[in-house]
Amino acid sequence: MNRYQAVFEGGSGEIVEKKSRFIAHVQAAETVEEAQQFIDDIKKKYWDARHNCSAFSVGVDRVITRSSDDGEPSGTAGKPILEVILGSGIHNIVIVVTRYFGGTLLGTGGLVRAYTEAARAGIEQAVIIEKISGNRVDLETDYTDLGKIQYILAQNEVTIEDTDYTDKVTIHTLFPKEEKQRLSKMLVESTGGRVGIVEGDDVYFGVAEGEVIVFDE
Repeated sequence: MNRYQAVFEGGSGEIVEKKSRFIAHVQAAETVEEAQQFIDDIKKKYWDARHNCSAFSVGVDRVITRSSDDGEPSGTAGKPILEVILGSGIHNIVIVVTRYFGGTLLGTGGLVRAYTEAARAGIEQAVIIEKISGNRVDLETDYTDLGKIQYILAQNEVTIEDTDYTDKVTIHTLFPKEEKQRLSKMLVESTGGRVGIVEGDDVYFGVAEGEVIVFDE
């Protein structure tokens, strides 16, 4: 998959429904073991809660999904949480919703709504990033062609990590894989072949809160 949504920083959100507290905890998880460890950690932390219901989706292609009602009526907790995950477009994510019972039964429909809203509240408090499969590409140019290159990069919203200014200019960029060939051709043609293009590592990258983040592929 060339690009997908992922959790960059976990978060937690809470809703109250008829005095029952529903606290959602969201975290990134790239393996079943990581997801299960997070679920176990939350259960230990909130050991006094009535329920710690959960769901996770692991694998870029969502090859593994699981959910748990943890004592709630079947299909009223884990499944709604999982539906929120699948509907969000976020991959490699685990959500645990802790419930402190408020004394009033919510009924099947009420539970589904509460767990759905809590899971959404948790995601809203997490930092979500679009991870893009790409390559590090260094562009080497003289100052004559710099303006043309900067224009092309800006028009195509190319992510720039850094720029070195010496007797020549080296722009350290991140090209999405599906755009690499097109961008390279455009840069070569616009500079009459004068731009130097040096391909580097395969990476995943994205922008979180205005900062460029690079992940190993």
